[in-house]
Amino acid sequence: MSKLTAQDQFLDLSDYGRPFGKFLANQLKNTRFTPVHVTILFGISGLLAIVCITNNYFFLAGFFIILKSGIDAADGELARLKNTPSYFGRYLDSVFDIILNFLFLMAICYVSNTSFWVVILAFIGIQLQGTLYNYYYVILRNKSVGGDTTSKIFEYKTPKALPGETQKSVTILFGIYTVVYGVFDKIIHYLDQDAYKVKTFPNWFMTLLSLYGLGFQLLIIAVMLTFDCIEYIGLFFIAYSVLILVMIAIRKIWIKS
Repeated sequence: MSKLTAQDQFLDLSDYGRPFGKFLANQLKNTRFTPVHVTILFGISGLLAIVCITNNYFFLAGFFIILKSGIDAADGELARLKNTPSYFGRYLDSVFDIILNFLFLMAICYVSNTSFWVVILAFIGIQLQGTLYNYYYVILRNKSVGGDTTSKIFEYKTPKALPGETQKSVTILFGIYTVVYGVFDKIIHYLDQDAYKVKTFPNWFMTLLSLYGLGFQLLIIAVMLTFDCIEYIGLFFIAYSVLILVMIAIRKIWIKS
């Protein structure tokens, strides 16, 4: 977990794709492949998973979803290996994630008896879960000495473009990012407004919280598809959202500034 110093590293249950991501990044570090190319590649893997879902190839869909998680870990690793941090890449990655999450659920709705409104509630739940994890994780990264600070705790202002990217592209992607994530960010910030005051989060808490990481969410979807439990995916993620309040309560009661 290269985004954190050794003392702040924790067992991230959602980051199982990191070894493959590091392997792929190392294979690409001396090529013309850029982190953005890798981001596009994981988008293609996600689209292949959607095609498989709509054609009832659920096992294969699960494979591409897991592959997407592995490739997703590679773009950031490649950016660090090539020393090419990018706000454009950071926001493109996030925008791709939310679009694919929505399309995964729409594909599930299309081939199953799942209600459209159940799917919408599940999508909202998934995004709030992931936002909570990212909120605390970004706070930890920003507090960690020498940690990664490309992501900001409060993403309200368009960042200044880094070397190698244009301000226009960063501004456009940031605008899209704030539109699709803004509401979820505001809800989570409202529920725990003082989290940023905490000096650090215990490793055990971050490991528990990683159950809400995107990688773990996708692992759940892949497993449920593989075992032909597609009808229950939407309901599961609605119920899974109850843990949001549990996680916040744990933070407020036991992890104070």
